[in-house]
Amino acid sequence: MREHPRTEDTPHPDVWTGRATNRVQWLLALAGAACVALGVQLAVDSAWTSGVTPLAMSVVGCIAAGLLVLFGTLAFVHVDLTLDKECLEVRCGHIGVPRRRIPLSEVVGADFTPLVTPRHWGGWGYRWRPEKGTAVVVRRGEGIVLRLGDGHTFTITVDNAESAVRVIRARLRTTGPGTTR
Repeated sequence: MREHPRTEDTPHPDVWTGRATNRVQWLLALAGAACVALGVQLAVDSAWTSGVTPLAMSVVGCIAAGLLVLFGTLAFVHVDLTLDKECLEVRCGHIGVPRRRIPLSEVVGADFTPLVTPRHWGGWGYRWRPEKGTAVVVRRGEGIVLRLGDGHTFTITVDNAESAVRVIRARLRTTGPGTTR
């Protein structure tokens, strides 16, 4: 990770972007692709004489499980965070789904957290825990914790999270309560 020294007087960019990536997810995606390949192999190379129902269930099961693992892991290979003057947008994976857009008018505060782990949230992905709030966790490491006006929190793992928190806080100061956008 590169350090970007910044003083309080330095202006923040109009659009701040950040990303976090998890290369381990590619191994899980490979396992999903192997399941799909096994299902196709079963369908093509089997004699279909020992019973159609068990073989069809095996083929469909392998392909369905493989696609579920494949697309479920590829959706959380990385997370992109875009912060402009009005909102914060979180997009996951190559397709950008799931996606969450949070207007800065709904954000009360932002905090840097040096360590977010999948263990804290019950795994990788888009997570919700009643006592902790909502999170997008794609890897272990630094993150942002947004405190929202409705009392909930939203945590995102992203590289250079301290910089993002500084930008969010600066935008919240310039557009404080009662200020129109």
